[in-house]
Amino acid sequence: MTENASSSRFQWRDLWRILQTLVGVWTFALLLVYLLAKPLLNPPMDDAMALLLFLGLSGSASILIAFISYRLGLVTRLRSLRYTLIAVTVLTVGLVFLNVWVTAQLMFFEEHDQSLTLILLVFAGGTALGFGYFISNALTERIKGVAEAARQLSQGDLSTRVQVQGNDELAELAVTFNTMAARLQEIDEQKRMLEQTRRDLVAWVSHDLRTPLASLRLVIDALVDGVVQDEETTRRYLTTAQNEIRSLNDLINDLFELAQIDVGYVNLRLERTSFNDLVSDTISAMRALAEKRSVRLTGSVDARLDPVVVDPEKIQRVLSNLLVNAIRHTPSNGQVWVSAQLAGDHLRVEVRDTGEGIASSDLPHIFERFYRGQPARTRDEDGQRGTGLGLAIASGLVEAHGGKIEVQSEPGRGTTFSFTLPRRLSIG
Repeated sequence: MTENASSSRFQWRDLWRILQTLVGVWTFALLLVYLLAKPLLNPPMDDAMALLLFLGLSGSASILIAFISYRLGLVTRLRSLRYTLIAVTVLTVGLVFLNVWVTAQLMFFEEHDQSLTLILLVFAGGTALGFGYFISNALTERIKGVAEAARQLSQGDLSTRVQVQGNDELAELAVTFNTMAARLQEIDEQKRMLEQTRRDLVAWVSHDLRTPLASLRLVIDALVDGVVQDEETTRRYLTTAQNEIRSLNDLINDLFELAQIDVGYVNLRLERTSFNDLVSDTISAMRALAEKRSVRLTGSVDARLDPVVVDPEKIQRVLSNLLVNAIRHTPSNGQVWVSAQLAGDHLRVEVRDTGEGIASSDLPHIFERFYRGQPARTRDEDGQRGTGLGLAIASGLVEAHGGKIEVQSEPGRGTTFSFTLPRRLSIG
């Protein structure tokens, strides 16, 4: 719609509102004359008609004056809302004074009555001006409070809040301002946390990339320079290089998957799946690692669970991450259990171990990216370096399914990771 068309519609709407108001003024005047003036004063018909005509014309003139002031923006040209309110009060008092005085003249009041009416009108006008002055002060003080808070907010004080007084539009404005300020403060805190996370991420990734790259460089330099001659040492160096390359590959894959989780892009391919098969396949895949570390690995699944609607690849990744974490931190001759049970409309999965446990100070951070509570956990006995992202990825994948993951642990008494999932998700 063009600007001219919009302005034209606005003017026609204003004209229609003016006509409605004028009709209301004349209707009100007619009701006053015939419902009050005639029963109380019993004026002649000519006087009644003159009174009706005067009330209608004076009321219409008042409405037109107010409309013209509004359209010309006269009330907005004053430098203070207080002055605007006082000006409106003066104008209102003046119109009332004019209407009553002229009406008294038309009704042929005696001179004594006219003088008394004049005195009463002047007194009422002065009282109205005083009333308007204090009311305007009350309003402008509240507006100044919002303006001052906005100024402080613009200067960076995001803790600024406005005192909410009353239940009117100004109170609603104060509530809206406070909500906006709280949201800005929340966004600022999130921004600070994101910036800190970004710095930590750069530092962590730099460290985790530098270590395997440095190890690879040393191994390759030794092989190229002929430092290593015998076949056994060469094979050991190549195995070390292979492990470092695998660590780099795992880190890059984990970073890519975590980035997808952070931006909310987890493409769930939901399907009806046997959870018993998921647990069985995961245990089979982890059996070699468990046997290598002399850890007993067992599992059990409630027969009532199947079928479940999940993304089998993602949930298997969660189970694998939890099992790898449990096996690596369980000493020889220890045990790791996997159990899945029905819990109402959800399924509950637990991965328990008899490992060294987790310190209470580390538990709140266990699902954070790159978090490694104990220095000893950086590399396990087999030389495998953890990325510190496995639990964060597991948490993100569980939450993407609408579930929740938790951990309970005591140093020396093992650890239990548990997560719940809706048993039946919607297959879109």
